[in-house]
Amino acid sequence: MPEYTVTSEIYTEYDYKTCLKASREGNVVSEFPFLLPKGKNVVKFDADNDLDIDRPQKEIIKIEHSSKTNISLVGLQVWRGAFLLGDLLIHLGHTGGLTDKTVLELGAGTGLTSFVAAIYAKKVICTDIDLGGILDLIKLNAKYNSKLMKSPFKVMPLDFTKTKWNPSLLTEIKQTDIIIAADVIYDDDVTAAFISTIQKILGTNPPKTIYIVLEKRYVFTIEHMDSVAPCYETFLSLLDQAKIHSDWSVEQMSTDFPKYFTYDRVKDLVLWKISSKSS
Repeated sequence: MPEYTVTSEIYTEYDYKTCLKASREGNVVSEFPFLLPKGKNVVKFDADNDLDIDRPQKEIIKIEHSSKTNISLVGLQVWRGAFLLGDLLIHLGHTGGLTDKTVLELGAGTGLTSFVAAIYAKKVICTDIDLGGILDLIKLNAKYNSKLMKSPFKVMPLDFTKTKWNPSLLTEIKQTDIIIAADVIYDDDVTAAFISTIQKILGTNPPKTIYIVLEKRYVFTIEHMDSVAPCYETFLSLLDQAKIHSDWSVEQMSTDFPKYFTYDRVKDLVLWKISSKSS
C-alpha cells in the first residue's frame, strides 16, 4: 500500500516562506516570528513615577523544512504543536523554570522547539530518528539560529523502537532534567514505542519531568458513526497502562499561558506533564 502524502496545516494559515534558497530540492526556508519577553516580570517605575514596561522584542526562528512528506517523514515538516510547546518553553524560561536545567527533546523534527529551549536552558540535547536526513537538517537549522541560542547544543540519534541506548546517549539522559516532545503521535506503533521510551527515560536517574504537546486529529469512522481521534485515544490508553506501574505524577495542563508565536492555538492542542520521583 502506498504511503499518503501529508502537509502541515500551518503553511496555509500564515505566510512564513522566504525567498532564501534551500539546501535541498523540495525544501523551503521559512521564518517563524515570535515575541521574546525581557526582564523578570518585576514592576518598575521611571523617574517620573510612570510604570516602566520592558516590551518584548521581536525575534524570528529560521527553519529549512519540507512543505510536504509521506507519513514516515512528517518530522521534516513544522507542525502546530511545536509552537504551543515553544510558547510553554518561553513562559517557563521567562519565569525561571529552565534555569540550570538540561533539556532533551524527543522526536525533534526540524529542531524548532529545541532552539527555543536553548535560549534559556543550561544545555539542550536534540534527538530524533536517523532517517531521511533529519539529523543533518537539525544541524543546518541550528546554524541558522546560532545567534539566538545561548546554551550548549547537541544533536543525537534516538529511535523509539530501539530499547538499548549507546553509552553517550545514556550519559546525557542521566543528566537530563526536562524532556519535551511535540506532535509525535501519528501512528499506533510509534505511540507504543514512544510510551515505552518515556517510561525508560523517566526511570533513569529520576526525578525528571516531560512536557508533551499533541494535537487531536479527528477522522469519521463507520464503526463509531462519529468523528474520533484514534491516535490520541491510543496515547491515553497506553499512558493509563504505563502510569499504573510507575510512580508518576500525571496531569493535563491548561494552555492559558501567553502566546508568543504566530499561529492558531486551536482547542485540539493538548499539553501533558508527567513527572517521576526520586527513588
